[in-house]
Amino acid sequence: MSKTVHVILQRDVAKLGKGGDVVKVASGYARNFLLPGGFALAASEGNVSRFEHQKKVASEKAAKLRADAASLATKLSAVVLTVSRTVGGEGKLYGSVTHKDIEAALKGAGFDIDRKKLTVDTIRATGTYEVTAKLAPEVSATFKVNVVADAKSSS
Repeated sequence: MSKTVHVILQRDVAKLGKGGDVVKVASGYARNFLLPGGFALAASEGNVSRFEHQKKVASEKAAKLRADAASLATKLSAVVLTVSRTVGGEGKLYGSVTHKDIEAALKGAGFDIDRKKLTVDTIRATGTYEVTAKLAPEVSATFKVNVVADAKSSS
């Protein structure tokens, strides 16, 4: 039996390569660790062509997701949300405006964005704040949130 074999890495393996790479490894390493652990496939012609096809489909899907996220980012950048809260002295809020509040305001404006994708500093006073939404790995959008005093608290 050959001392080395070629395998296709299914995912990143430290000090060996990234997912999709065809690498040459010791046959024992492949047989005892990489193949049973699902880290790699034997580099046969069929496996190589199937893996290339999967990579192509995945990259097309990622490009479509990026394009969708970019168009959403353009729309979202023009949005200015208004959130009203009960206010005490000097424009300070009772409590704060949270990610959950901003998510609800976005849903009201027609955007379905998960609050875990939002980045915002703590909002504890009236004013205008910038919020960043990470829509895709390389795509993010920044929009404004105006925090205003409730009609009840300004009296």
